Amino acid sequence: MRSRTPDRLCAEAVDLARAAAEEAALPGTVGEHVQAVADGDRVVTHSFLCLDPAYRGWRWAVTVARASRAKNVTLDETVLLPGPDALMAPEWVPWSERLRPGDMGPGDLLPTDAEDLRLAPGWSGEDVPPPNSAASAASAVSEEMGRLAEAEDADVVPGSPAAQPAVPVRGTIAAVAEELGMRRARVLSRYGLHTAADRWDESHGAKTPMAQAAPASCVSCGFLVPIGGSLGQAFGVCANEFGPADGHVVSLSYGCGGHSEAAVMPKPPRPAPPVIDETLVDPLQLRSEPAGAEEDEELGHS
Repeated sequence: MRSRTPDRLCAEAVDLARAAAEEAALPGTVGEHVQAVADGDRVVTHSFLCLDPAYRGWRWAVTVARASRAKNVTLDETVLLPGPDALMAPEWVPWSERLRPGDMGPGDLLPTDAEDLRLAPGWSGEDVPPPNSAASAASAVSEEMGRLAEAEDADVVPGSPAAQPAVPVRGTIAAVAEELGMRRARVLSRYGLHTAADRWDESHGAKTPMAQAAPASCVSCGFLVPIGGSLGQAFGVCANEFGPADGHVVSLSYGCGGHSEAAVMPKPPRPAPPVIDETLVDPLQLRSEPAGAEEDEELGHS
């Protein structure tokens, strides 16, 4: 147990502790003596301020000790420790918790946990256990992909989706499943559907400021592209290139000022056709008369 009262000789060995700290630190980076703390019987740790700008708030801790009935104090340990106001690196967070939407770039691989709650077992082939069984889910994901799912750096290896056959034989059950979109090892679970719907509704839903100020909702907009599946009952894709959600999944209750029927442009006015009177003849002068010709005729001159 730690003694409350530091040993007198060990507590007085400040010069010995400072010399040990200066030997371990860079020149001029050992500051003033802060305190002496008893770590046990005849064991004391002296703390000195660290003046290195890279270790602001840290302290040099030098532990000295004395043997029983001995008068000589010896050096035990010298280490740099963080103080109460030390600048320290944040706690390490696993990559699966650091990852945010939009972080992935070209060539990056994101391993999916075999027990991901967002996914459920799908159709994996013929002569296999039922799709809803745990054995089917285990067979859908290869052992190699299961191992890579626990690693931060994954590579495309045999057994990954990139190595699966692309086109099944025509007329087989696999071909029918491919056409129906069922030839996948896993599909979205009910939890995955709900989390996706909540995320989409939060970004492009009825409660957004854009939807609140919209003249109408997307359900009546001509730019809405319907989607299939159960999510198609509440969502679609915006195809208005001038809208704020172009190319995004939007809720049917979402809306913006680019609604197809919000403000129809009036047709430009057409001018009246020209009126042509074909009953009269307008004389047209084909050539100009010389100056003074009309005056000569009036005076009788030839």
